[in-house]
Parts: sequence; C-alpha cells; structure tokens
Amino acid sequence: MAEGIKDKVAIIGMGCTKFGELWDKSGPDLIVDAYLECMQDAGMEMKDIDAAWFSTLYPMQGLSGIQLAQTLHLPYIPVTHVENLCASGTEAIRGATYALASGAIDVALCVGMEKLKDVGYGGLPDMRPPSEQYWAPNASGPGVYAMMATRYFSVYGLSPEEGKKMLARVSWKSHQNGAKHPKAHLKKAIELDAIINAPIIAWPLGLFDCCGVSDGAAAAILVRTADAKKFRKDPVLIKGCTIAAASGEDMWYTDYDYAHAETGFRAGQRVYKEAGIKNPREEISMAEVHDCFSITEAVTMEDLQFSPRGKVKEDIESGFFDLTGGLPVQPDGGLKCFGHPIGASGLRMIYECYKQLQGKAGDRQIKDPKLGLTHNMGGYPPWSVVGVAIVGN
Repeated sequence: MAEGIKDKVAIIGMGCTKFGELWDKSGPDLIVDAYLECMQDAGMEMKDIDAAWFSTLYPMQGLSGIQLAQTLHLPYIPVTHVENLCASGTEAIRGATYALASGAIDVALCVGMEKLKDVGYGGLPDMRPPSEQYWAPNASGPGVYAMMATRYFSVYGLSPEEGKKMLARVSWKSHQNGAKHPKAHLKKAIELDAIINAPIIAWPLGLFDCCGVSDGAAAAILVRTADAKKFRKDPVLIKGCTIAAASGEDMWYTDYDYAHAETGFRAGQRVYKEAGIKNPREEISMAEVHDCFSITEAVTMEDLQFSPRGKVKEDIESGFFDLTGGLPVQPDGGLKCFGHPIGASGLRMIYECYKQLQGKAGDRQIKDPKLGLTHNMGGYPPWSVVGVAIVGN
C-alpha cells in the first residue's frame, strides 16, 4: 500500500519576485532574482543543489531545462522542465518532492517563471497541440468561465443580481488583501459597487472578475525533513501534493453539471487522504487557490469541501474567507491581485503559505496558522488539470 509523502520533505528556503508589468526585467533576470532570495533564505550555495525543476509554460521561455541551467550557470546537474498548463508550478514541487522522498537526491531547487507582458500577448495564447484540441477553437477563458458562472446561478437558484454580488464580493476581498502585499501586481483596494458596475468582459464576469497577465518568478529549496533542521529552525513540511488531470468524462458526458470542477474535487480528496485531513473546513488554516476568475474561486471552495455544495454564497458574504475570517483565502491577493505568470503561480501560492506559517507575513499575518493549502488549476472547467498541495509546521 502506498505510503504517500506526508512529512518526508521540507521547504527550507523560498524567494519570489514582484509580479507585474516588469518591462525592465527579462525572463532570466526574474529567475536570478527569485533564486538569490531563495538561496539566501535557505543559507545554501549552488554547489549544494543536486537537481532542479523548472516550471514555465510558453516556448519563448525555453523548451527544456537548459534555460534554467544556463541562466544560473548550474554545474551540469539534472534540470527537468515541467509544463502542466497553469498547474505547472505545483508540478515542479511534486517532482522535486517525489525525488527527495525516494532518496534519489538530497537537495532540490524548484523555479517557476513566466515573462508575458512584452511579448505581444493581451491574454493567455492558445498553444495546445492538435491531440488536445477537444475544445472549440474560438473559445476564450472569460467565455467558458462565464458559462460556469451562469450555470452555477441556474443550478443553485441565484438571481443574476445575487450572483453578480457574490462574485464581486470574491474580488473585493482579494483586492483588500492584495493592497497589503508589497510584491503584488495590483495593489489597490476597490469598492464593491465599482466591481459590480465594471465593464463586462463576458457576462456576468466584469473587469474585476478576471485576473490579469503578469511577469514574475518564484523559487524554493527542498530537502528531506530529517535534514531540514540543519539549515533552519522553522522549515515548512509538505503534508501532501497531488495532481488530477481530466479523463474526458466531463467534456463528453451529458451528466456534468458545469457548476464544479471534478479535477479539483478529486485532487482535494486525494491530498486530504495523504495529509490525514478529515474536516478541511476546520483543519485548514489558510488557502491560496486558482482564482483566474471570481467564479473559479467560488466553486473551488465547494470542490475542496470548505463550503457545502450550493452554499458558498453564504460563506463569501459572511466574511468567512476574509483575512480575519474562519478560513482566510488569498491572503496575498491571489491570481486576481498578486498576478498570474503561469509557470510561477503554483510556487507563489506556496511562498505565501511558507511566510504565513513562519509568522513573516507582515500586515497580512494570519493568527497561529497550522496548515496551508494551495490549489493550482489549468484549462477549462470540463477540461482541466489541478494540483493541490498542503504544507504545515
């Protein structure tokens, strides 16, 4: 019977650049900045690294591990390039964790980076190979998630006004949190009415219901837990890490309700079992989830069993997911406000949990956190890959 990786691997150093429109920084610049902060945090040198995982999505950043090795002048060590849509950052952590838990290596470096703002893209380009083009070629991110929002309203009996207000409250909370983070892309609190009345992108999703496209990078150093205390007194342990990829059932079967993401639910179930979590709503201290759109965060709260099916509206509007609520979600502002450089996002989520668990989150600090969860999703609701990780003291 599989043992899982609970408490076998620890994070002993992390770094993260500022996210945003970083016109004065190249992709390699961002890699170096995240790496240097990470190595300083861990108190390590390059010679200590046995292997590395490099997360990036688009070909202009490199099609192999050479980009990372060449940028950092790594000494001919194994570098694995991973790409799993927007879940790529979690995939890098998962690969490194499994290698360490197996005993194959002693020290692993993970780096995620994306540089999009000055390459001509106003959104996420569609670059899927022909074998994966199971979706309408003219579908857009806002369009398919707008369909999820209207379907959710229909399934659970929300009026258009009630649904819009619920979604606006999600974005309002993220803007409040993001305004507190010095590295966030969008650092301005927005009034609820302004969010509700913002220009429509794809109804019911307005301008503030959609995350932006950002440049940025994040990095982590991992070791086996038995070695962690040699480097620092407050390492953060990996309690569980898994990926779920869509099987095709949601896309082709007519019983899919389009009001949830089955990949998110299945990944959550698996990681809870690995981490020994029985009651996620009570046991998880904080969460960073993939809020590419406000509806994505809302349904993810139900997929991860933080809220009962069809009841997330009450938790959102009561402030349960606010920074001072029962289960803070997106304490750094999430994709919505911190930003979304695709290959870096999963590592950025873990970076926030890492800082919170160490009590180093400044104005965003959550009181006495024990477990942090990250949820990293790529693709569309019925055609997606989701990575979920749980870290703790």
